Amino acid sequence: MTNRDKMNPKVDIYLSKSKKWQGEMEKLRMIILDCYLTEELKWGKPCYTFQKSNIVIIQGFKEYCALMFFKGALLNDPNRILVKPGEDTQAGRQIRFTNIREIVEMETILKAYIVEAIEVEKAGLKVDFKKSTELIIPEEFQAKLDENPALKTAFDALTPGRQRAYIMYFSAPKQSKTRESRVEKCMQDILNGKGLNDR
Repeated sequence: MTNRDKMNPKVDIYLSKSKKWQGEMEKLRMIILDCYLTEELKWGKPCYTFQKSNIVIIQGFKEYCALMFFKGALLNDPNRILVKPGEDTQAGRQIRFTNIREIVEMETILKAYIVEAIEVEKAGLKVDFKKSTELIIPEEFQAKLDENPALKTAFDALTPGRQRAYIMYFSAPKQSKTRESRVEKCMQDILNGKGLNDR
């Protein structure tokens, strides 16, 4: 089976519409498909899976395009090329590129990282997420949870990542008034089982 046989037509369409980073993404796609992963389009981006588990995703940003490893935190990274996408990211790690030459020069290294990511998946390794309980729930939100059992049940049912996002969002403002209005605004979404960024 050649690379061409493994291409997903949805990804063809995505890449044909990509104005920026098209060449870089095409090259990354070829490297990844050489590693026998299944190509899908998830979250509107080319995503590559092994036995239905997400391994890597190709991302395009304004300043760079990136190869993001879903469990990048578990990779060895001998070349020191993995970057945390955000300060609070726990599992994912990116390798960033600003031109196709960088990708071509790193092809062998990239394949080694992808193979390792597949091995991590095969071994069933999990990222040890910091529990949301380690985050301090701001008193304004705690008060609402105490007076509204349905809200507490709904919040407890959210994934740890969604709980974390809410707690960080509620805790950010210095003024109690602002924290309170953020809690008020988000209560309905929490009751609906939605995360902070779910639309």
